[in-house]
Amino acid sequence: MDRQPLISEVSRRRKLALLLKYLRPRSRVLDVGANQGWLTQRLREQGFQAVSIDLIGPADFVGDINRWQELGLSPQSFDAVVAMEVIEHVDCLDSLRSLCKPGGLIMLSSPHPRWDWFMRVLEHLRLTQMRTSEHINLTDFRTVPLSAVVLKRPLWVHQVAIFKNLSRG
Repeated sequence: MDRQPLISEVSRRRKLALLLKYLRPRSRVLDVGANQGWLTQRLREQGFQAVSIDLIGPADFVGDINRWQELGLSPQSFDAVVAMEVIEHVDCLDSLRSLCKPGGLIMLSSPHPRWDWFMRVLEHLRLTQMRTSEHINLTDFRTVPLSAVVLKRPLWVHQVAIFKNLSRG
């Protein structure tokens, strides 16, 4: 498992703990933008049916989340879809909604649009992980057209939310 900067590691642990509070036992979870698969692995250790997707391996599905049909994923097949540090890179909310069961959970985390400059400073100081690509889709989670179960802004520079998927497909 890759070694993360301190702030990133603390953030990972807190996000996992938050997610675990809302997941039902044995839920089927899609980890979008899984990178090395730390979340997928932790969820599997907890007894969840975790599946990963990323643009590069290792991942259960290697490819673009917005081309999920071509990868063999089925609509509304996950109890929860998690995209940590993904939504700022690509507009994929419609894909996340399509893959999540109605009433399921969608968890997002991202820098807050007003504070992305500060996140870049933290990256430069090697206190957080480096971004993998530019942030072209910064989104204030208060504007996401989903029903928020929980919305947090740790230190105001970052945002974490769990939404209920009210979409019917």
